[in-house]
Amino acid sequence: MQIATPYLMFLGDVPDKLAAKTAYGIADWRPEWCVGQMRLPGCAADLGIPDLTLDEAIAKGCKTLVIGVVNAGGVLPEHWVSEIVAALDAGLDVASGLHARLGAVPAIAEAAERSGRQLHDVRHTSETFATGKGTRRAGLRLLTVGTDCSVGKKYTALALEKGMRARGLDADFRATGQTGVFISGRGVAIDAVVADFISGAVEWIAPAAAPNHWDLIEGQGSLFHPSFAGVSLGLLHGAQADAFVVCHEPTRTTMRGVQHPLPTIRQVIDLTVQLGQLTNPEIRPVGIAVNTQALEEAEARALLDQLAASHGLPATDPVRFGVDGLVDRIVTEFPGA
Repeated sequence: MQIATPYLMFLGDVPDKLAAKTAYGIADWRPEWCVGQMRLPGCAADLGIPDLTLDEAIAKGCKTLVIGVVNAGGVLPEHWVSEIVAALDAGLDVASGLHARLGAVPAIAEAAERSGRQLHDVRHTSETFATGKGTRRAGLRLLTVGTDCSVGKKYTALALEKGMRARGLDADFRATGQTGVFISGRGVAIDAVVADFISGAVEWIAPAAAPNHWDLIEGQGSLFHPSFAGVSLGLLHGAQADAFVVCHEPTRTTMRGVQHPLPTIRQVIDLTVQLGQLTNPEIRPVGIAVNTQALEEAEARALLDQLAASHGLPATDPVRFGVDGLVDRIVTEFPGA
């Protein structure tokens, strides 16, 4: 799948920033690709880049309209269809990370046909996966896990890739979600893989490698989330993780989209070790990553210090304070890497 850049980011009329996390992720990690944004009335998200009409975007060189939103079930709202059709007729390709296939909507399929433009469903793959085998394979793997959805698992893995490479370590980010695929240009949206093949797909994403090579695997969901725990478990077993980082957002009391209480970091550590030992008996935590965006700096630093002391692990906000402490711990735990 080759998606033409640069992008016009379509935010629709999403109700909050989290609902546009795909767009924010692309803008944060590939800002040079994001020429502008297109928003409908009532949109509560703003990437901080120019609002452009289709004609303005094309004049600035945009090649693809990226639907940069997520929602429950990955559905395409009916009132967005006319906007997508207009983009195709104007000469843009369209790429989506939603579960719904663009070409399954007759008006969109017809517009793509008459305009000769491409439709990219990033969440779907033509790759055929085997079932996971859990057989030990060479190389080292780190998985980001979470107390909930949307707590920073992707950002932590990307920040670790940057930080580890800066220290001379051989490390690659491995995308398992639509945003990660947009950012890295490779990977599989794991939550769209048939359940029997989730762990096999992760083995395909992060295959056998050189003994000192790190695959930094983007986590999804949470082992405690009633909606997504199955995906999280398949990821854990397929990753065969040597190490993991727990990602957390400290202001929540319930998990996103449900009424279940947020698990503690200790609960996540203990369950991840217990279940992860099936495919890697040596699995271990190497740090805690906290999204402190809602906290003042002094409060954030105090919380991180408290978590580090409580769990005996380095704790940081990877975006706000960097990942040096996490990399130090990785180097200490895996001296040959």
